[in-house]
Amino acid sequence: MTTATDAVKLVAPKPRGGVVQSINDSLVVAKRNLIRMTRIPEMIIFGMIQPIMFVVLFSYVFGGSISVPGSGLSAAGYREFLMAGIFAQTVTFATAGAGAGIADDMHKGLIDRFRSLPMARGAVLTGRTLADLVQTALTLVVLAIVAVLVGWRTHENFGKVLAGFGLLLLLGYAFSWIGALIGLSVRTPEAATSGGLIWLFPLTFISNAFVPSENMPAFLQTLANWNPFSATVQACRELFGNLPPNYPVSDAWPMQHAVWASLIWSILIIVVFRTLAVRKYRSATA
Repeated sequence: MTTATDAVKLVAPKPRGGVVQSINDSLVVAKRNLIRMTRIPEMIIFGMIQPIMFVVLFSYVFGGSISVPGSGLSAAGYREFLMAGIFAQTVTFATAGAGAGIADDMHKGLIDRFRSLPMARGAVLTGRTLADLVQTALTLVVLAIVAVLVGWRTHENFGKVLAGFGLLLLLGYAFSWIGALIGLSVRTPEAATSGGLIWLFPLTFISNAFVPSENMPAFLQTLANWNPFSATVQACRELFGNLPPNYPVSDAWPMQHAVWASLIWSILIIVVFRTLAVRKYRSATA
């Protein structure tokens, strides 16, 4: 008599479907990442130091040297003009942290462990980006307090000010999906950090964040006016009431309709890069 034994075939559990389940899975992953952040407080502290340094340096070192059209050569006028750019730069620079975090999870094999669980495929990335959004919001609160201490003021109602910060968080969330794609495309967290920053510097400096785009050469001026970063900066200046009374606004459509341009750019970036990141996640962990 012979005994036949069938080989046991291990099959990964199928992910549970449905929008509600996907949301629940994303929130669980987000909670996991938030708990991890609280256990490494230096990550949050170091993430706040850089934008605070930018506020102080640009306010006091360059504040009296850069002229903003319509406000004259004054440190106070430039300070109000500057802050929307610093806020926007802060939320977009969080891209590097998002990419490095995902690359670190990939490097340690944690993503493969998540993949073995019956959960929505996009939940791992969505949860990570949501956690980064919470950290970005906390950084913005601290940065706004510092900005008030150095003389920044808003001149619109509370609702418009909140809307401005909402656009900033939406832009930061959109860029975190770019960071997610970068983190899934490289081999090490160090490479993700470098890859997440190298393209951000031209994006933020070829914009209206720190100087009026009207002072740039014609070619760079066009790039700056159609830069998604510039649209959010311009929208925030309008919502914060930080545009000088006689400031010459460009005729480019994003500058004339900055709030709508900011919304469209951010939503478009989320749709495109979330799709690419989830697709990359499936192939990278297959």
